[in-house]
Amino acid sequence: MEFLTIGIVSYLMGSIPFGFILTKTFLKKDIREIGSGNIGATNALRTGNKLIGYTTLILDIIKAVITVIFVKLNYPELIYIASLCAFLGHVFPVWLKFKGGKGVATYVGILFAINIFLGFIFCGSWLIIFLLSRYSSLSSLVSSFAIPVYVFFYEQISATFFFGIMFVLIFYTHRENIKRLKNKEESKTKIY
Repeated sequence: MEFLTIGIVSYLMGSIPFGFILTKTFLKKDIREIGSGNIGATNALRTGNKLIGYTTLILDIIKAVITVIFVKLNYPELIYIASLCAFLGHVFPVWLKFKGGKGVATYVGILFAINIFLGFIFCGSWLIIFLLSRYSSLSSLVSSFAIPVYVFFYEQISATFFFGIMFVLIFYTHRENIKRLKNKEESKTKIY
């Protein structure tokens, strides 16, 4: 019963569509009709309102941190279930007909909640790749791959398996970006 309850609550927490809520509330726009149509922070930046974009980023991180930290403290054996369900909630939110974001900010929150060092590895990798390429999608893909590689050498096999699954999911959510990167059609991102 705990397994099911934690899974559902984590999914619902992860599915809170902050990008959609903020753009609808403050800009009177539907973020799904802007840029890529994605509800995440990168697309929120495309509204032209940096405050909306960065607030979306922070809230998408925080919703995962709160969820995973709670489970870590109270049901540590279910931490990977909670993390996966929170991520899936963001990517497939029930409130928006299961069309959500790409999950990167939520994944960052998951990493910081599980092991703060993994969060810093991701963010450091992301920043380096971004400064070299200016592609948010490429930065997210490389950083997501770096985590299971690092964990493989320093953690248990169960952790490697979990983070491997997370990389596959992020690879899936970025499949259109990968096509555009391959065809040199991907848009570069301005973060300031």
